[in-house]
Amino acid sequence: MSTHHRNTPGQNRRSFLKTSTATAVSTIAVPVVAENIRGANERIRIGLVGLGNRMRSHVAALAELAEPMNIEIAALCDCDQQRLAEAEKHYPQLAGKKLLRYTEQKKLFDDKSIHAVSFSTQDHWHALQTIWACQAGKDVYIEKPPSHNIWEGRKMVEAARKYGRIVQVGTQCRSSPNIIEGIRKLREGIIGEVYMARGMTYKIRGHLGKHKPTPVPPGLDWDAWVGPAEMVEYSAFMHRRWYWISNFASGDTANQTVHQIDIIRWGLGLETAPTKVQSMGGRFPPAADDDADTPNTQTFSCQWEGQNVLVTFEIRHWYTPSEAGFRDQYPFVDHSNVVGAIFFGTKGYMIFPDYSSYRTFLGPKGEPGPFAHTPGEPMMDKEHFANWIQAMRSRKPEDLTADILTGHLSCTICHLAKIAYQLGRTVQFDPKTEQFPGDPEANALLKRKYRPPYVVPEEV
Repeated sequence: MSTHHRNTPGQNRRSFLKTSTATAVSTIAVPVVAENIRGANERIRIGLVGLGNRMRSHVAALAELAEPMNIEIAALCDCDQQRLAEAEKHYPQLAGKKLLRYTEQKKLFDDKSIHAVSFSTQDHWHALQTIWACQAGKDVYIEKPPSHNIWEGRKMVEAARKYGRIVQVGTQCRSSPNIIEGIRKLREGIIGEVYMARGMTYKIRGHLGKHKPTPVPPGLDWDAWVGPAEMVEYSAFMHRRWYWISNFASGDTANQTVHQIDIIRWGLGLETAPTKVQSMGGRFPPAADDDADTPNTQTFSCQWEGQNVLVTFEIRHWYTPSEAGFRDQYPFVDHSNVVGAIFFGTKGYMIFPDYSSYRTFLGPKGEPGPFAHTPGEPMMDKEHFANWIQAMRSRKPEDLTADILTGHLSCTICHLAKIAYQLGRTVQFDPKTEQFPGDPEANALLKRKYRPPYVVPEEV
């Protein structure tokens, strides 16, 4: 169990958990009293789809919660037969379990014995997988970013509501007691009136490689892996570096960025998308000659109609100094990257340097103020999955700390930055219609072309 260091009373945090409209009440504790949950005696059987590195965190959290929350990992699915066969090797918590195994996810969705699905797959698959699972009556845990574009993000929300499904997005900061406390203090005015917020992700990516087509490895269904995206020849570059290829993802514009943008939107109480966004960047320097096609250096700025606040964000893939003590004084999870969010106010500033802490600096000399920190900078996966499980029992989407609508709104900011970058100009957005008024060039980028039969439907 983590040790928390703080200088603010716990009672204030507990009160905030009960009353805040910014988070989903007191759904962080693990576990809650069984009598208060509908269906508490029913075991929730969960299927896992996408057996990559990130799935290790899913398995670890769910395995730890299995006994206290009456759940079990019951099924695995991957279009790579080797990964499926070697699952216990990569996820030792699965050893000895009787697991159903599928190479086709739709067959898992059709299995009536499975109640929920946890996905750790490529970004371009998230929307269609979530919609299919909702249509099959499954609750969903989907990693960030929830969508590849704005239009399909809205379809995910529609599917969750239409089929009454509980859909949690993997923005784990929403389930951190320390982050919750920091947001409360921010809104109470600890740093005065906030006039600007800034996020950053400076991660050393370097040269990402070249696309050199090779035969598809035995046992890998490449057609299923590519799914909704445009078909391309297999290569290790495509298979392993997909994060930085626009056919499959949005690069860092909607990768780590989603976590910090979500904290910023949450802290500022912004419940709509921005109305004006501009962005510049590229793949710099030219010597970084690889086949990735998403920015490795980018800055974007956003403003909301009627809100006197500016939001900015910056991405860097090469070496950089620290900012506001990130990495050097206040480490991120891997202790090598500069990642975080800063709120600037009329009485001081507040930083969120990782997934589980906040710090304040007050007055003209930046004197240290209230803070909360958990050693090790944990990502709060267990707390986030616990919240999902509790909401599955209550059947109330509002009990989720990161409901699909919350994830969609935060991810929309990232997609708007991507569109402004692609167009090379400022874009004006209508949050109510999720369209660019009078701008057909920008509207054409709200959606992608889908490759049959992997098509996100107009009517979910």
